[in-house]
Amino acid sequence: MNKILIIQTAFLGDVVLATALIEKLHAHYPQAQLDFLLRKGNESLLKEHPLLQQVLIWNKKEGKYKSLMKLLAQIRAEKYDLVVNVQRFGATGILTALSGAKETVGFDKNPFSRFFTRRHRHDVTSGTHEVERNQLLIQSITDATPAKPKLYPSQADFAKVEELKGEKFICMAPTSVWFTKQYPLEQWVTLINSIDPKYKVYLLGSPADKAHCDEIIGKSTNSSVENLCGQLSLLQSAALMRDAVLNYVNDSGPMHLASALNAPTCAIYCSTVPSFGFGPLADFANVVEREEPLYCRPCGLHGYKACPEGHFKCARDIRNEQLLEVLQLAEIV
Repeated sequence: MNKILIIQTAFLGDVVLATALIEKLHAHYPQAQLDFLLRKGNESLLKEHPLLQQVLIWNKKEGKYKSLMKLLAQIRAEKYDLVVNVQRFGATGILTALSGAKETVGFDKNPFSRFFTRRHRHDVTSGTHEVERNQLLIQSITDATPAKPKLYPSQADFAKVEELKGEKFICMAPTSVWFTKQYPLEQWVTLINSIDPKYKVYLLGSPADKAHCDEIIGKSTNSSVENLCGQLSLLQSAALMRDAVLNYVNDSGPMHLASALNAPTCAIYCSTVPSFGFGPLADFANVVEREEPLYCRPCGLHGYKACPEGHFKCARDIRNEQLLEVLQLAEIV
């Protein structure tokens, strides 16, 4: 097994979870060339990754099919021994089926999986974690035990955030792509106002999240909060999260960044549930969710732009005390 390509063109968190495959394949095939295909916007996650030779980028803005054909030519020229397709959508299935690789493997939900050498069932109802589901794809050539996802911030990334670590600090990532996976703004304000002022609080996110976090700060009475949205790269954010006393995150990308750096995590679940298989993986990881079952929860695998029932009780019924209890645990670990 000399040349292997991993394909995951979904969201940031999905790419992070797929890095566990890089770790496992490298452990079993240390001399093999490992490449990774992702979509444009996520490539900074794998910048200067020590175990990867190439990061291929699918830029859909160039034209979905034009860029697809360009990628296909690039992939076929590499003459891979194995293509591992973690993504379950048709476009990557075409790339996999026509890759020219000696062996191709992916999930049965991919509409082109019938043309793969091997395919495995992807079941989100069993409670199995996504890294375990992904591991099924390479189990026959490695072993049954999944590796943990891992990212590699550079020395420059750590140096960039070093000055932010002068005092004990907590990171919070208040936003999500999906409204129903995002803990409400007012409740973030309540949490921040409850944090002991001995802690610096950093709000993390993309440039698009800055206004939301500015509003949180504007409504807060805590003077030790700083909005870092848009100021740090993904790997720099991960480097900062690694040394936080605790990271408060939604069921979203930053939760997986924390997992990849083994950073202490408090994951807040609103409309989704950990049993879907996308939960936090750090050694210190606690999930906070509504304490009583709710007839409509979970309402979907991903999330919605608004609560389908109009009440959003899955988030609004989470008590602030639940979040503070996790901080108390983190302080004594």
